[in-house]
Amino acid sequence: MRIIAPTLLLAMVAAGLAGCASKPGGTAPRPAMVQQVSNAQELGDVISLLDKGEEKAAHKKLEAMVKRDPADTRSRALLDSISADPAATLGAQSFAYRVEPGDTMQGIAQRFLNDRMKFYLLARYNQIAVPALLKPGQAIRVPGVRPKEAAVPAPRPRPEAPPTPAPKPAPPIASPAPAPRATDPRRAAQLRSAGLTALNKGQVGNAVGLLAQASRLDPGNVLIQRDLDRAKRLQAMVRARR
Repeated sequence: MRIIAPTLLLAMVAAGLAGCASKPGGTAPRPAMVQQVSNAQELGDVISLLDKGEEKAAHKKLEAMVKRDPADTRSRALLDSISADPAATLGAQSFAYRVEPGDTMQGIAQRFLNDRMKFYLLARYNQIAVPALLKPGQAIRVPGVRPKEAAVPAPRPRPEAPPTPAPKPAPPIASPAPAPRATDPRRAAQLRSAGLTALNKGQVGNAVGLLAQASRLDPGNVLIQRDLDRAKRLQAMVRARR
């Protein structure tokens, strides 16, 4: 048997590795780039879950979000709103409020508590399991003291009427002003949920249409506008690849 010197054996192994690296199939594939999801991207989904009363699913997501970013105060506030004692957190003193058309639990929390993220805590304060089912005319309790209404100014004394001028020709009849666009935040929330479901299934065009309808029914909702912008970007990417 022929004995090969160690130095010669090492040289042969090195040459073999170099040859494999130079072959077209010898290059190792690069790992795929995975885009990390941020808390800001998931916040709207968590709020939607809580609005629909899906507390367990929202709690699981929020725990992961707080673990991912411990400095995220909004995620921490929503997580605390699930487990905290509402009366101890918001205070025992409260006043009655009757829900008006167009009101949402998020809007009421922003109006009276100055924090939209406390909407689920406010719902638990009123023993409401599904905040999205809030109805006009429903009576709830709002923590704190009722804000004072602005005082109505006293009427000024009327000056003496001047002599009646000669009648002027009647101006042309103006066309009636367009009726204000109807809003429906509750229906908008349903359309947003359906749009997000379509987006998760890859139905980008359908998602854009549903989210656009939701935005028209609740034009001031920043979460719906954010989801609509994201869906439009995905739609543009899909069209660019065709």
